[in-house]
Parts: sequence; C-alpha cells; structure tokens
Amino acid sequence: MLAHLSTRPSPRHGLGVYATAPIRRHALVIEYTGELISHDEAARRYPEQGTAESPEHTYVLQLDDERVIDANVGGNAARYINHSCAPNLEPIAIGDHLWLVARRDIADGEELGYDYAIELDVPHTPARKRQWPCACGATTCRGTLLRAKRTPRDADARAAHAAVARQLRALLADDVVSHPR
Repeated sequence: MLAHLSTRPSPRHGLGVYATAPIRRHALVIEYTGELISHDEAARRYPEQGTAESPEHTYVLQLDDERVIDANVGGNAARYINHSCAPNLEPIAIGDHLWLVARRDIADGEELGYDYAIELDVPHTPARKRQWPCACGATTCRGTLLRAKRTPRDADARAAHAAVARQLRALLADDVVSHPR
C-alpha cells in the first residue's frame, strides 16, 4: 500500500512532497513515473541541463546505465520530491520501474527527499559544484546536488535495497502460488 502524500510549496525549492501520515521504514512510498528514454534522447530534449540556460525543472531521473525516466511526460507527484543531503527516501530501480523507498520512519508532515547524487562525466570542480547548488538545509549539507566522489552507499541505503528485495521475493512467491502458470 502506498503512503499518503501531498504536494505543496517547499522552503527547499519550488514544490515539495510531504507525508500526510506516518510512513514506515522500507515502505514503497511512490513510483517515479514518466517516459522511459535513452540518455541520448534526454540530452537532445534538455541540451542545456546544468547550465545557466537550463530550464528550471527537467524532472529526469536515471533508471539504469542506458535509460532515464522523463517525468515531464507522464510523470506523477514524485517529480516534485526535492533533493536532500540527509535523505529519507532511496531510489531503487526494479525492472523498468523506479521506486522511492523510505530509508527510515518518516513523520506525518515531513517533507520527502532523496539524494539526487548527480554524476558528471567531468571532474566535480568547485565551479561545477556551484552550478548545482543545494538548498536542503540539512546539518550535513554538502552544498551541491553533485554526488560526492568515491562515496560508498551508506548503511541506510543498503538496508532499503535489501528490504525491497525481500518484499519483491515475497510478492513474486505469492503471485506464483496465487496464479500458477
């Protein structure tokens, strides 16, 4: 069952998504929906991404090494979830889908956020980090949306991935029992 959410203005940036009821750790919160496209198509659609000429919002999230999800086309409220350097959600790819999963218990009224962890194919210089400023306000804020280089996935992220894997195995086992082929 998906969590109850609302979209409203955020002090972080533009709109944000908020829990309207408590969300338990490792819950599937919301699927990030949109059109599945290649990285090349995303670059064609949004050629100025990451520059002063870039559109304010592109809502493109990487699914895997070959594809991204463009939430400008067929997207849902997940596209309004802002970045946080102290995230309460973890994006997890499951086949052709990307789910945002609770890394910890989330309180009613709390703004949702995940680490955008943007990776560039060039060095993350101080000038590039300033091109991608962060306004999350976390005490651990690194000041940029760019992923810290050589940072391994933390324990909360590993636990979220493991919990989702267990949930999926259970769902698939139930499906096989309920709907034998």
